[in-house]
Amino acid sequence: MVNKESVLEANRKANGKYEILAKVRIATRDDLATFYTPGVAFVSEAIKENGDLVYDYTGKANTIAIVSDGTRILGLGNIGPKAGLPVMEGKAMLFKRYGAVDAVPLCVSTTDENKIIELVKDIAPTFGAVNIEDIEAPKSLRIVRRLSDMLDIPVFHDDQEGTAVVVLAGLLNALKLVGKKRGEVKVVINGSGSAGIGITKLLHHAKFTHLYVVDSAGLVYKGRKENMNEFKEEIAAYTNTDGKHGDLAEAAKGADVLIGVSQRGAFSLGMIHSMASKPIVFALANPLPEIEYTEARDAGAYIVATGSSSNPNQVNNLLAFPGIMRGLLDARAKHVNSEILYDAALEIAKGVGRRLSPEYIIPDPIDHKLAIKTVSNVASAVAYAAVRTGVARVHVNKDEVRKHTAFLIKRYMRIEKKALK
Repeated sequence: MVNKESVLEANRKANGKYEILAKVRIATRDDLATFYTPGVAFVSEAIKENGDLVYDYTGKANTIAIVSDGTRILGLGNIGPKAGLPVMEGKAMLFKRYGAVDAVPLCVSTTDENKIIELVKDIAPTFGAVNIEDIEAPKSLRIVRRLSDMLDIPVFHDDQEGTAVVVLAGLLNALKLVGKKRGEVKVVINGSGSAGIGITKLLHHAKFTHLYVVDSAGLVYKGRKENMNEFKEEIAAYTNTDGKHGDLAEAAKGADVLIGVSQRGAFSLGMIHSMASKPIVFALANPLPEIEYTEARDAGAYIVATGSSSNPNQVNNLLAFPGIMRGLLDARAKHVNSEILYDAALEIAKGVGRRLSPEYIIPDPIDHKLAIKTVSNVASAVAYAAVRTGVARVHVNKDEVRKHTAFLIKRYMRIEKKALK
C-alpha cells in the first residue's frame, strides 16, 4: 500500500509523469533542412493540396487531447483544472503505456460548456481524437454529443463509454457463470451520471431488455418530472417499461444484477437478500464502493465486482480506453458508435479465457502480458468495427492492427525500461 508522503515524494521527483521526445534525429544540416526549414514547406504544401495527408505527414494520426475542466475528478469532485492536471497526466501515461497513443492533457480554466466546445473545436485540427475526461454530468454528456456532431474526429468519453464497455464485458461473463440470458435478467443501475447513462445505453444496445435506472429521486420512468434531464428522458423511453415507482430498495427486489455507479454505502445487505438467485453485484463507486466486496459476498451475492485493485473482479477502464483509442486512430475513424463499443466489450470478455470463475470475470490489467493481448484484440475489433460501420477513413486488416498494436506497446515498454534505468 502507498502512503501520502511516499506518493507526494515520488511525484515531486518525477516532476510530471510524461515528456515529449523527438521521433527523428537532427545530426546534420540536411536533417535540419529535411524536418524543418526549408524542407518542411514541401510537406505543408502537400497537405494544403490534400488535407487527408495530415495523417501521413504529421503526428495527428497518433495524437489525442485529454480535455477536462476538473469539475468531476474521481473521488475528489470539483477540484479545478490545476489540481486535476496530475490525473490527466496519469491518463496520458496510461494511453502511452498500454496503447502507444500520444496524449496531451488539456486542463481548461473555464467550466462554461460553450467555451469548452469552442476551444475543442478550434484545436481539433491538431488531434486524431479527443478524450473528454472528468467533467461533471450532464454537461459532459452535452459536450460529447455536440462535439461529435460538429467534428470529423472521434470524441470519446471514458467516464461514460469506457466504463460501459468494461461493465458489459464483466457482465457477459458473469451471466455465463450463473446460467442466465441477457434478454431475461432484471438489471438495476444505481446512478444516472455519465457512467450510469453510458452503461444503460450500451446494455440496451446489447439487447438487455429489463433495465431499471435509479437516481436520488428514485426510479427513472417515462413522464417523471423531478430531477430529470434530456439524457434521463431518453433512457426512460426504453427502461422501466412497466412504469414502476419507488426507491433503490424497491427496485432491487427480484433483480438479477445490481450495478452501482453512485456513492459509498448505497447498497445494503437487505437489498442483496431481496435479489433473485445467484445475485450479481457491481459496486463501482470509487474510492469506496456501494458495499464492500466481503460484505456483498457474505450477504449472498454470487459474483461481486468493484473498482478496487485489492478485490477480485476489478472493473478498470484501463482494459478499454487504450485499445479503443488505438483502434480508432488506426482506422482514422470519424466517430465512435455503439457497435464499436460493443465489439470492444466482447474482446475484453474473451480475454478471461479458461480462467473464468466467480472471482475472475474480467482480465487483470496488472498482468502485462495479458493486458497487451487484450488491448491489441480490442484495438483490432474497434478498427474493424469502424470500417464495418462506415466511420473509418481507411480500410484496415484486423490481424495487422492486432500485431501492430502489440508491436508498438512492446516497443514503447523497451524504450521506457531503457530510459528509466
